[in-house]
Amino acid sequence: MQEVNPKETTRAYAYEMWMKAPMPMVTLIKTLDVTRLRRISRKRGLKFNMLMCWCIGRAATQVKEFYMLPVGDKLIRYDSIAVNTIVANSQGEVSSCDIPFSEDFSRFNENYLRLTRKVSDTCENHDITDSMVIGTSALAQYDIDGAVGMYSGVFNNPFMIWGAYRRRWFKTTLTISFQFHHTQMEGAHAARFLGKLQDAINSF
Repeated sequence: MQEVNPKETTRAYAYEMWMKAPMPMVTLIKTLDVTRLRRISRKRGLKFNMLMCWCIGRAATQVKEFYMLPVGDKLIRYDSIAVNTIVANSQGEVSSCDIPFSEDFSRFNENYLRLTRKVSDTCENHDITDSMVIGTSALAQYDIDGAVGMYSGVFNNPFMIWGAYRRRWFKTTLTISFQFHHTQMEGAHAARFLGKLQDAINSF
């Protein structure tokens, strides 16, 4: 990771426009067809949430805007991406766990299981500071139509939220929300990412 001069990037105008905006976050909501992931999850005994996190990481690596993030008043370029998940811990509360993304699905799955288990047992967050982290929160037990993440003014990372998937005959759908900082990307970039996310699910 390294600090870059915003004026020397494609985000120069966005940096000037949105870095000091009181609410610089944008949220898109999309319904995905996750029939394939649900089927693979059941047949192979893989966690659905882990499959979603891998597909999110896979799609993000194909959109270059994900590798730059406003941090404080600086623009930082990263070499790698991680996906965060919220973990129910042994004290009945929740902890945060960052999983480094790997194109090698088996390796990602191993890291996901190992790190989430450790976080659950120790109740200590696992943070990766040298990767651009995509936050996620799965409210898998609840049927919701959408959610908008809170903007704290501290973390500018992109963030995704979803609830329970919905089964309709031979199709399973999942409505997700995707929140991002306008300095990092435009709506078109975000929409392209969501399209690539659907492609990653379809081609898994």
